Amino acid sequence: MDAAEALALLGRAPAVHLATTTPDGLPLARTVHGVVVRDALAFHGAPAGEKVASVGRPAVVWAEEVVASIPSYFVDPERACPATTYYRSVQVHGPIEEVADPRAKAEVLAALMARFQPEGGHVPIDPDHPLYRKAVASILVLRVPFERLDGKAKLGQNRGPAERAQILERLWARGAPGDARAVDLVRAANPDTPVPAFLACPDGATLACALGPDDAAAAADLLEGTYWNTGFTRAEIVGAHGGSPAWVGARDGGGRLVASARAIGDGSKRAWVYDVVVAPAWRRRGLGGALMRLLLDHPCVRGARQVWLQTRDQQRLYARFGFVERPDLSPRGSAERTTMVLERPRGRAPAVSTSVGGDNSV
Repeated sequence: MDAAEALALLGRAPAVHLATTTPDGLPLARTVHGVVVRDALAFHGAPAGEKVASVGRPAVVWAEEVVASIPSYFVDPERACPATTYYRSVQVHGPIEEVADPRAKAEVLAALMARFQPEGGHVPIDPDHPLYRKAVASILVLRVPFERLDGKAKLGQNRGPAERAQILERLWARGAPGDARAVDLVRAANPDTPVPAFLACPDGATLACALGPDDAAAAADLLEGTYWNTGFTRAEIVGAHGGSPAWVGARDGGGRLVASARAIGDGSKRAWVYDVVVAPAWRRRGLGGALMRLLLDHPCVRGARQVWLQTRDQQRLYARFGFVERPDLSPRGSAERTTMVLERPRGRAPAVSTSVGGDNSV
C-alpha cells in the first residue's frame, strides 16, 4: 500500500494497537484510541502508569482490517493449504513522545473528539477555558511520530490471474457481508485479473460492486435534476445512498463515477430498486443494462422473491430483466411513474441476462 492508503487506514481504524517495552525491558501491548495529528499517531492516557513510563522508548503502532476470509476450496477442491485471509494493515515505527504544550495537547484532544464524537455536543476544547484548563493540564497526551510508515495489502497478489478471477466469482456467489467490497479491492490491487462474467460491461468502463461514502457526492451529481428526486435535498439523496445495503456503480478510465444504482430490501421477500442513473455520455452503450444485471444479482437483492421499482420512461429496459408493469399499483396520470415488479419463482436463483448490448437509454 502507498503512504496515502496506509494513512487513511490508520485514520479510520476504530482502535489501534501499541507495542513497546517497559523500562526494565518487559513487553507492553495496549489497545488505544488514536488520531493522526501532525505526522504522528497521538493518544491520551492517565498521567501515571505503564504508558508514561514508556516515554522515550521505541514503539510500534498498528491497525488492520479484514477484507475477506478465503476458504481453501475457492482455489483447490481437496487441499486445506490454500485457506487464507485477505487483509490490509499499517504499521508506524517511532519513539513514544509526551506532548507537553497545552495547546498541542488540546489539539490532540479536540481531534479525538472529532473522530469519536463527530456530532459535537460539547464546548470546544480550549486549554484556557475554565471547563478544560485543569483537565488539559493533568491529562497525559502521547504521540508516536512517523519515523517509518509501512502499509501492506494481502489481496491475492500471490495468485495467477485466472485463479484470482475464480476467487472473485466465488466471493460474489458467496455474498457474505463484505464480499462485494472485497471483489472491488482485489480487482483494484490486481489490474491484470480477467474480468469475470458478472462484471462484464462496455469497454472503457469498470463496474463497482460496493460504492461507499466517498462516492455519495458523485452519485448526487449524476442524479441532479432527475424527476424522481424532485422534493428531496442533496443531503437527503446522499444519505439515502449511504443507507442502502446494495449500491453498485461504474467508473470510467479516469476513475470518475459514470453510473450508479441502489436497492434496499429484506433479502427474502421484497427489494426496491432506486436511483438508477447513467451519465449522458455513456447512455445507449449498454452500461445501464450491465448495471441492472449486477444490482439484481447483488447478495442483498438476489434472494428477494419480488423486486419493485417505478419508472416513467424506462419500461423497455426493465422488461428485459423480467419486470412487468402493475398499472393497478401505479400513480394515476399518464405523466406519472409506472410501478413494475420482477417476480421470482420460489426457491430459485434469479436468471439474469449477461448481455450488455441492446436498447438502453439510461
